[in-house]
Amino acid sequence: MKAAAPLFSIIVLLTACNQNTETSNEHPTKKQIEGTWKLLTGTLIEKGDTTVTDYTKSASFIKIINDSHFAFLSHDTNHGKDSTASFSCGGGAYTLSDSLYTEHLEYCNAREWEGNDFSFTITINNDTLTQQGIEKIDSLNVNRMNIEKYVRVTKQ
Repeated sequence: MKAAAPLFSIIVLLTACNQNTETSNEHPTKKQIEGTWKLLTGTLIEKGDTTVTDYTKSASFIKIINDSHFAFLSHDTNHGKDSTASFSCGGGAYTLSDSLYTEHLEYCNAREWEGNDFSFTITINNDTLTQQGIEKIDSLNVNRMNIEKYVRVTKQ
């Protein structure tokens, strides 16, 4: 009987050490979403056409989220010296309720996008944030599904 207690302890310890450490959160909290996120891929689906952009190659895009606001910055990686030259930025307030993340775009270099709300369903899985939702602006004839996959930026 005395040998069973140490054996039981070893089994419990090994089982605890073998637990899957992956965390998936379908209902992220404000604290979990806060930080700096680097966009890896963006997928736009519009009028039956799908465009996938790899933001690890010729463009760089980050989103910064604090407890009440978000901001995004994007530019080409060729320092504006060729046909891929681009720069965009924007930001505003956001709300988060369960997995529904809604951005109110208050500032944008594409001024005609300002004043619009965009709602996304988000998930956070370890260091990866995925958001997807419809971007719709009737006055610009924009109506598309936007799916973005980000990785959390950590201090170096």
